[in-house]
Amino acid sequence: MSFTASDVKQLREMTGAGMMACKEALTATNGSVDEAVDYLRKKGLAAASKKQSRIAAEGVVTTVVEGNFGVVLEVNCETDFVAKGDDFKGFADKVAHNLVKNKVQDVEALKNSKLEGAAGTVQEGANELTMKCGEKVDVRRFETIALNGNGFIGNYNHGGRIGTLVALLTDKGSDAQVQELAKDIAMHVAAASPKFLDGSQIDENFKKREAEIYAAQLKEEGKPENMIEKIVMGKLNKLAKEVCLLEQSFVKNPDVTIAQQVANVAKAVGTTITVQGFQKLGLGEGIEKKQDNLAEEVAKITAGSH
Repeated sequence: MSFTASDVKQLREMTGAGMMACKEALTATNGSVDEAVDYLRKKGLAAASKKQSRIAAEGVVTTVVEGNFGVVLEVNCETDFVAKGDDFKGFADKVAHNLVKNKVQDVEALKNSKLEGAAGTVQEGANELTMKCGEKVDVRRFETIALNGNGFIGNYNHGGRIGTLVALLTDKGSDAQVQELAKDIAMHVAAASPKFLDGSQIDENFKKREAEIYAAQLKEEGKPENMIEKIVMGKLNKLAKEVCLLEQSFVKNPDVTIAQQVANVAKAVGTTITVQGFQKLGLGEGIEKKQDNLAEEVAKITAGSH
């Protein structure tokens, strides 16, 4: 499989690695961008934390919470100019409220549902906005949280580019301290990007993949073969602190974990608090933004004329 200049650009944005390293990785992995990311991580040339730090599409991520139900929704367009417009932001907000009201299970069902305050469906509303702004408008994806009991859902939006939800179960869901805790943890999720709630949720495939990458990194660093396995086991034992929400250091107070912060607030309020779950969407994750290259286009035309 061959790869293009846009593949190299995408890999550089995902990893922060240099151009030559990205070309080497794509060559070694037959043009697979995902495998190339792992290749670069094994070489120690990719910062794993950067994988989702760059966006590849414009639009907005919005959150809405009503009672015991919350949604985080991504709606895309082609340029930042349109994304910042009132028409586009208003449409995304309507769709999010539509989702809260109808509680549909997938994007297609959402697109086919009636848009509040309009005669047609969500998709027809997107089509109308496309005609008006001259750009493709796409209701791309969403995640939801529904409380399994009494509690509170916190939400956080960072510049319309990151949206998070956190559900707390407690018998004092209206308490100001509990609400503040939910908001704080939602902000933490935006900053720390946990993958799991706790260690019990880390699946074996994830552990295996990380172990392989750790081992390859250590080999690349020149560590003795007889020490690598022991070091890898040590890293895996610390994995939960990196990828599990409850084990991560709280961004507002790194001296305590999220679990400890929850316990501290529960003690202060005089109740029990349980983190039921969380959701996060980042704008443009997994989408490659089309890049026009005038030089390449001219070269193609010139080549075709001979």
